[in-house]
Amino acid sequence: MAEPLKIKVTIAGRVYPIRVNHENEEEGMRKAAKNINDLVTKFEKNYAVSDKQDVLAMCALQFASLLEINAINKDDDINKATEKMLQLSNLIEEELKK
Repeated sequence: MAEPLKIKVTIAGRVYPIRVNHENEEEGMRKAAKNINDLVTKFEKNYAVSDKQDVLAMCALQFASLLEINAINKDDDINKATEKMLQLSNLIEEELKK
């Protein structure tokens, strides 16, 4: 197993050292940091927020809500697909009985 790679990411003007196991993890961490920084900039421009902690809390809420919404939508999609498969299975069974 390869040794963890040490990288530094900057979030809201602060540098954080992080260890990652793979190049994919490094890319993911850097993209995540960029997304956070972009959202921080957006919130600072659009809202009268003077405290970085408040901005970061708003970012955390934004990203967490997106994860939850995607999970809900995924569950809905799975339920719809299961329902369709059951309907198709019933149709096939009916045709086979003829």
